[in-house]
Amino acid sequence: MTRIRALLAKEFADLARNPAVFLPAVLTGVLTVAMPFIIAVAVPYFTGERLSDSSDFATAAGAYGPTSAFALDPEGAVQALIFHQFLVLLVLTPVAGSMSVAAYSVIGEKQARTLEPLLATPLTTFELLAAKVLGAFLPAVGLTFASYAVYVGGVVWLAQPRVFTVLLEPQALAVIFILGPLSSLAALQLAVCVSSRVNDARSAQQIGALVILPIAGLLVAQVTGAVVLTPRLMAGLAMTLTGLNIALMLVGITLFRRETILTRWK
Repeated sequence: MTRIRALLAKEFADLARNPAVFLPAVLTGVLTVAMPFIIAVAVPYFTGERLSDSSDFATAAGAYGPTSAFALDPEGAVQALIFHQFLVLLVLTPVAGSMSVAAYSVIGEKQARTLEPLLATPLTTFELLAAKVLGAFLPAVGLTFASYAVYVGGVVWLAQPRVFTVLLEPQALAVIFILGPLSSLAALQLAVCVSSRVNDARSAQQIGALVILPIAGLLVAQVTGAVVLTPRLMAGLAMTLTGLNIALMLVGITLFRRETILTRWK
């Protein structure tokens, strides 16, 4: 752990010297937080039309309306539906942050000619990859939690009373504190695996973006009503992502062959 902490401190120092690497994650977080507020708050305010007058949101009355456990008025029920469905988008924030940081943490080391000294140290491959993973994972997850705090605060401030309660239920918390970190971990490990075979960080990011596709599909399915994030489905997704992360770590260790990786990259 001492060696991992030392290398992790180096990763944070490199990120502080090159903050632009983390810029895609920040922009993703801003857009993710802003989008549902534009739909649920800004559009009705400027058009003068209530969301509850649209038949497209009829399902909100049953899920969050006066007869539900949340007991929201019709307008608040529609807002609750929108904010709850778009909560899945916050998972994209750590994924975007993980891919950019993880890709540059490996390929950037090679391009800067600083990877050779690391491979000459007593660091094991697991210790090296663990530090690379944590160096990308912790800032990305921290950004997710910050985005979630801003998201909830904005709902408390701008939405109808008690709408924020739908963002504090166990299902919503599981999306942020379980699915988000696990998706981030899978994305960055995939980026690290690809980084051991390519010379361009952009290529690693593009392949790591494959993790975004099922998340985007989940959002579309949820918005259209085709999928409901039940506790059983959430547990299944969490178990799947956990298994995927274990497999990716093993694959990453296998691909990151210290003796030949530098000669392969040249």
